[in-house]
Amino acid sequence: MRRIMMVVEYDGTNYHGMQLQANAHTIQAEIEQQICRLTGEKVSILAAGRTDAGVHALGQVIAFDTESTIPPERWAAALNTYLPDDIRVLSSQAARSDFHPQYQAISKRYAYLLYRSKAGSIIYRQHALCITERLRVDLMRQACKYFVGRHDFRAFCARGSHAKSFERTVMDCNIVAEGPFLRFEIEADGFLYNMVRIIMGTLLEVGRGRIPVYELNEVIASCDRRRAGPTVPPHGLYLMAVRYPDRES
Repeated sequence: MRRIMMVVEYDGTNYHGMQLQANAHTIQAEIEQQICRLTGEKVSILAAGRTDAGVHALGQVIAFDTESTIPPERWAAALNTYLPDDIRVLSSQAARSDFHPQYQAISKRYAYLLYRSKAGSIIYRQHALCITERLRVDLMRQACKYFVGRHDFRAFCARGSHAKSFERTVMDCNIVAEGPFLRFEIEADGFLYNMVRIIMGTLLEVGRGRIPVYELNEVIASCDRRRAGPTVPPHGLYLMAVRYPDRES
């Protein structure tokens, strides 16, 4: 029995998230089904992140055990011949038998994409939040600095979380402008339920002038979900990369 590690890219539009669910089509279910078609084995996938319905990934990391004789580096090409067009394995390699993509990650990086032009909104409507209102991007960039460091992010966690601790360390938080796109990027040692989408919603409120930048310290310290901004839709969110002590996906 060997453990295989893969970096996977997917468009989450047509899926109910990453994690296996009863009576719902998920990324995990699709990959496991195609592995079974390829090798005849029923495997159970471990994933670095449980992305929600509609969320995309450019660098999801998965692992599974197999008795197949397919060389580790050939798994990507072999499995891609079975996978649908909206899921692709970018790379594959052998992993230690105790490797766990979620618990051994030292950080994850997410991006949230905003599209700010009327022309093209039909094209990008399932892959970015299309928004044409005027935003103070300079204030949104200032606001990003308040999230860096170790904080209790309870104010940015949706109901239903089973987290034992609400403290997380954010290493990087910024906004990049590229033509009609604004890309919010954030890297942390872990994320709470809907944390990125709520931070993005809060930054939009800052850009609209509804939440002053100088109040963000109070919002974070309050641990009150009602003080933060709304939860933005899932379709603009991307899991970009997962870092491990000895490598970066």
